[in-house]
Amino acid sequence: MASRRQRQVAELLHEEISQLLQHGTRDPRLGFVTVTGVEVTPDLRSARVFVTVLGDDADAKSTLEGLASAARFFRHQLGQTLSLRYIPELNFRLDTSLEYGNKIDRLLDSIQQESGPQPEADTPANTNQA
Repeated sequence: MASRRQRQVAELLHEEISQLLQHGTRDPRLGFVTVTGVEVTPDLRSARVFVTVLGDDADAKSTLEGLASAARFFRHQLGQTLSLRYIPELNFRLDTSLEYGNKIDRLLDSIQQESGPQPEADTPANTNQA
């Protein structure tokens, strides 16, 4: 479980990296990327930055390469704006949780379609009131 300080630093990094991606880069590979989460190690020296990319797998690969090459730039910019003793090393990873969630939704929908319509839970099956 992350400490309060880890959560604070992760939230701060999330906001600042999102702003840098939106306004501070000129790399065309970083056009359609969104920061979805940040995890910081207990010593606050390393951070995993989870991103989603609009596009196909080739776009995602290109974007991750662009992020990896821009990591030193991001770290430098963060050092100028944040008041932290150590600016964490940034490791960018593709966030697959949205894909996984969509897959689960599709599976649940297919199960529901196979089993047919279900009766409403709010209406009682037998209402014999005399």
